[in-house]
Amino acid sequence: MLLLGIDIGTSSIKVSVVDPATQTAIASAQYPDEENPILSPHPGWAEQSPEMWWLQVQQAIQLCNQSGKYKPADIAAIGISYQMHGLVMVDKEQNVLRDSIIWCDSRAVEIGSRAFGAIGEEKCLNHLLNSPGNFTASKLAWVKENEQGIYTQAAQIMLPGDYIAMQLTGEITTSSSALSEGIFFDFKTNSISDDVLNYFGFDRSLFPRVKPVFSEHGKLLRAVAEKLKLKPGIPVSYKAGDQPNNALSLNVLDPGEVAATAGTSGVIYGVSDKLAYDPQSRVNTFAHVNYTENQKRLGVLLCINGVGKLYSWARSLFAPVSYGQMNERAAEAPIGCYGLRILPFGNGVERMLNNRPVGAHIHNIDLNIHSKEHILRAVHEGIACAFRYGLDIMRENGMDPTVIRAGRANLFLSDLFCEIFVNTTGVPVELYKNDGSTGAALGAGIGAGIFASAKEAFSKMEQLKVVEPKGNQYEPIYQDWKGLLEKQLSQ
Repeated sequence: MLLLGIDIGTSSIKVSVVDPATQTAIASAQYPDEENPILSPHPGWAEQSPEMWWLQVQQAIQLCNQSGKYKPADIAAIGISYQMHGLVMVDKEQNVLRDSIIWCDSRAVEIGSRAFGAIGEEKCLNHLLNSPGNFTASKLAWVKENEQGIYTQAAQIMLPGDYIAMQLTGEITTSSSALSEGIFFDFKTNSISDDVLNYFGFDRSLFPRVKPVFSEHGKLLRAVAEKLKLKPGIPVSYKAGDQPNNALSLNVLDPGEVAATAGTSGVIYGVSDKLAYDPQSRVNTFAHVNYTENQKRLGVLLCINGVGKLYSWARSLFAPVSYGQMNERAAEAPIGCYGLRILPFGNGVERMLNNRPVGAHIHNIDLNIHSKEHILRAVHEGIACAFRYGLDIMRENGMDPTVIRAGRANLFLSDLFCEIFVNTTGVPVELYKNDGSTGAALGAGIGAGIFASAKEAFSKMEQLKVVEPKGNQYEPIYQDWKGLLEKQLSQ
């Protein structure tokens, strides 16, 4: 018996087949090799094709099957992790009506701001735990205002993972966690928010059936099973956004536990048992994967949109080599880069900066001193400083971690970045062998009852390394960086 995990990333699709006995992947595949494009027909817009995701999911599963390391018919359940906050709209025949407006799209900021004022800031924060901001509800309202023909054809709206589950099973479902990340969920009533529906004029019929995260969200269609050589009727038994799923894959489930990622976006995600919120919605609170009406488990999320875009941009311009070689070149430059500072905010508005389109900036270039190596190291330092800035906001709101867990992936593959991160934030990092698609597969095992609990599903999690802070040599760098950011924000 095996488990299949699907991770619908912004850059690519990754799948893993996991043996529940060992809790490790026996085969993995990613498709495509190059990063997927983000469509931007207007400044600040960001879209991707849901049909592209579905084609790539099939390609990735078929690549995994070709490894010959398992029998596809032995897969017993499927789990899905997905890029958060995206909007997918389908008609009554389940045809996609438009490209998905994805997480880093900025077009609906003003719509969300108006909703925050009209519904009432205190009511939004107490019931939704967030401003409607630039989340899925506001994106749907943008379509309603600007693409009325598409809106009137819509039979259901969903998030990216719901769409892939629909393609696999023919059924459309959602969860409290998914509704909360879209800012459709009222935490006081534990139901879809009447305030949001009434203000925007959304019909309740647009929303799928609400099911627990760990539950059957449909059974695999025979036609799809035959194409992918899987067993018909196996369940999709888990769906969650990529950051709650990353926390799950790091066994971050209880209050006070904190996870981080530094991939396409930079995220710190901490678990709380309190219906708390940041008064400015700079960090956001959603229902975690193990949230229930009787056991509150909330995920407090800091997101930095520009992390992966800056990292890949710097590599393509200054070091068109592997990321590993890029990191080695960055390590050749001295700490502080002789005053060179980078603000990593060039991928849409940043929620932690009050939805300001700050942009990316390079400060204090000295043409006689600075080389490519200095720029590459300043990228690492600028990203770490952005994490510190966001972590300080989380600390203001009662989330003050003594340790952060992260997967040994993306920027956390870089020893240099790990060193800069822990010394800038002052928090040790425990590094684990983890992966979003593996976490989704184990989530499927929980939902299908193969594991008795989430704790059991991650009982064999492998810690690779602990990185401890050493001194405060990065504090002056951070304070200088913060001053530059605050000057930019004041303009």
